[in-house]
Amino acid sequence: MLLSGSALAADITLGSWNVKRLGKQHSYEALSAVAGKFDIIALQEVMSEDGLDRLESAIETRTGETWGRLESHLIGSRSYKEMYAFLYRESKVAYEDGAVVYMDRGDKFIREPYSARFRELSDNSIFALATVHILYGKGVEDRTPEIKALADYWTWLGEIYPGSELIMVGDFNLAPSHPAWGPLKQYARPLITSGASTLSGKDTKFVNLYDNIWVSNSSAYARNKAGILNYPKVIGWNHEKSRKHVSDHAPVYLAMGKAAVSMSAPQPTSILPAMSSVSLFAKASPQQQKALAASGGVRGNSSSKIYHRPDCPSYGRISAKNIIEFSSASEATAAGYRLAGNCRGI
Repeated sequence: MLLSGSALAADITLGSWNVKRLGKQHSYEALSAVAGKFDIIALQEVMSEDGLDRLESAIETRTGETWGRLESHLIGSRSYKEMYAFLYRESKVAYEDGAVVYMDRGDKFIREPYSARFRELSDNSIFALATVHILYGKGVEDRTPEIKALADYWTWLGEIYPGSELIMVGDFNLAPSHPAWGPLKQYARPLITSGASTLSGKDTKFVNLYDNIWVSNSSAYARNKAGILNYPKVIGWNHEKSRKHVSDHAPVYLAMGKAAVSMSAPQPTSILPAMSSVSLFAKASPQQQKALAASGGVRGNSSSKIYHRPDCPSYGRISAKNIIEFSSASEATAAGYRLAGNCRGI
């Protein structure tokens, strides 16, 4: 069991959100209006680096602040993979250390959880944050083995982040009242025990409490500081529009210390065009394309340690503060960067 040796992180808001296949038919304006309400947010169902680039850029534009990010590699089965990610407001939160995908030697999880330690900048308190997306499967019986395995995962987190406050968030695809949670409840407790976090097709109606935040049984975090953000109401959209262009899950949150999550409506949002796979290279004139190809140069993202050729969809979408120019792909590789997954082979 984790014995916390650090003070609780103070005065920041933490969110967790299944963003429903991020990178596929999304309104990044609407996503940023919701995600930008938090100081740090864990994301599940990130399908592409390009989608994450676009969301990070939209949040920075909306908030007028720089944001940092961490992301896992693509995780899952042969037929389906997704990434986990953390986005955080750099004026409030800093990455400390320990970003890692779970060493699942027993092969208990289809999508191994991802975690890291962060520092809250106002008082330098440190917390470890883990994000999980439990298999949905064909029924509850497919989900319970992974839920039961979370007890061992929690113990492992305590071993790799000794003395740090543990917080585990995600889409667990199972209500916290189910008996399968018994092993984990020896060590941890859910902060959200009522309500629902998945959107039905009927306006104002929510169906299942699948998303949650778990903390140590000895933690001082209170349930009245956690909740579910009714984001369709906040942005003024109906459920049909929200499910189609944003997500069928509502984010869950924890307000730490004196912080509070704003429930006020953001500036009016509009549906943005679906994400285009057309790169700046494709839009360039033949002469410009020839010049770009001849240069051999590539563009790196210092946050994700990923590089993009001029013909890659995300080449022109990297946040300005994260752009690193390299003279060649080999130079980027030598610096520890890898090619973006959405770049076509040449």
